[in-house]
Amino acid sequence: STMKVYLDNAATTAMDDRVIEAMIPFMRNHYGNPSSVHSFGREVRTAIERSRKKVAELLNVTPAEIFFTSGGTEADNTAIVCGIESHGITHAITSPLEHHAVLHTLQVCEKKGHIKLSVLDVNEKGELDMNQLEELLKSNPKSLVSLMHANNEIGNLNDLNHIGSLAKEYGAFFHSDTVQTMGHYVHDMKSLPVDSIVAGGHKFHGPKGSGFLYVKKDKKIHPLIHGGAQERNMRGGTENVIGIIGIAKALEIAYEDMADHQLHIEAIKKHFIQSLTQEIPGVGFNGLSSDLDRSLYTVLSVSLPPSEANSGMLLFNLDLEGVSASGGSACSSGATVGSHVLRAINHTPERDAVRFSFSRFNTIEEVDYTVGKLKELYAVEA
Repeated sequence: STMKVYLDNAATTAMDDRVIEAMIPFMRNHYGNPSSVHSFGREVRTAIERSRKKVAELLNVTPAEIFFTSGGTEADNTAIVCGIESHGITHAITSPLEHHAVLHTLQVCEKKGHIKLSVLDVNEKGELDMNQLEELLKSNPKSLVSLMHANNEIGNLNDLNHIGSLAKEYGAFFHSDTVQTMGHYVHDMKSLPVDSIVAGGHKFHGPKGSGFLYVKKDKKIHPLIHGGAQERNMRGGTENVIGIIGIAKALEIAYEDMADHQLHIEAIKKHFIQSLTQEIPGVGFNGLSSDLDRSLYTVLSVSLPPSEANSGMLLFNLDLEGVSASGGSACSSGATVGSHVLRAINHTPERDAVRFSFSRFNTIEEVDYTVGKLKELYAVEA
C-alpha cells in the first residue's frame, strides 16, 4: 500500500499548530490597521512590535535592525539592491551556487551598469575558493559580498565567520542568504561578522508570504518599497500582520527545541545515507550533503546510477508511490530548466539527482519506505 511521505521540506514546511493558533486571533478579532490610531489599530501595532522584539531577542540584535518582508526573496533583493545604492558600492562578489533571489538580483544590478560582478570558482563538491575571495576583496575595496549560509540544493554549509572576517578586513558589505539555516541553527548576530541576513517563515514551520531582513545598524540602507511609514520607514504597505505574528512564533518554537530537532533530524538523515548505500549499488551524494558536519542536517542530495527505466522520470515515479521530493539534472530538457547548482558542480547529466529534505515531522519509517521504493525502481535493471 502507498504511504504519503513528504520529503521536500527545503521547498516548504508544514505549519506548526502553535503557529496557526497564534495567527487565528489576528484574523478573527484583532483586525485593525496597525497604522490606525484607535484602539483596534493600537493593539495590532503592539503585537507587531512584540513580534519584532521576539525575533530581535532570538538573533541577539536590536528591534530597530529587524524589518518584516514578504519572504526571503524580497529580503535578499532589499539587502542587495539597497546595500549597493546606499553605500555607493560598484563591485560585488557572489558564487554560482546562490539562490536565484541573489544571483538574478546581482545580474540585474550588473546589467543596469551599477556594479561589476565577480563570481567565485567552486569545485566538484561545491566548495568555494577562499583564496580567490580574498584576492578579489584585496583588489576591489568596498565590495558587496553575497554568499549563502547553506545551499538549498546540495546542502553545503559555508563558514560565515571566515567569510565575514575577510569581508570586514577589506571593508566589504557582507550579506548572507540564510533562508535554509534560519530556525535550524543559532544565529547570534553579536558574534557573527555579517551585515545582513534573511528569513522566509515557511522554511521553519511558519507561514508562506512572510519573511524578515536583519541589517546591522551601522550599515543602514534605503527602502526598496516606498509608500508609507511602515516598518520604520523601511517598507511601504500595510503590514502582513498574521504573517508577522506567525513567523515570530515559528522562530520562537524553533529556538526552544533546536538541539532536539537537530538530533532527531540528523538520525533520520544518517539512517537514510546508510540504507541507500547498502541497498542501491553505485549511489552517490552531491556536494557535501553526505558529510554531516559540513552540510545542512535537513538536506540530502542523492545521485542515482544511470537507469533506462527512470530516465528523467524518477521524481514522477516516486510521486506515484506517495513520496514527495525534488531534484533536477544538470541539463535542460523540455520539461525542466535544469539546475544551475548541479551544472556549476559538473553533475553527470546521465545520473538522476534527487533532493530529499527533512523536518522534525519526519520519521525513520518514512525513510525505510522511501528506500524500499527506490530499491524497487532500480531493481528493474538488475
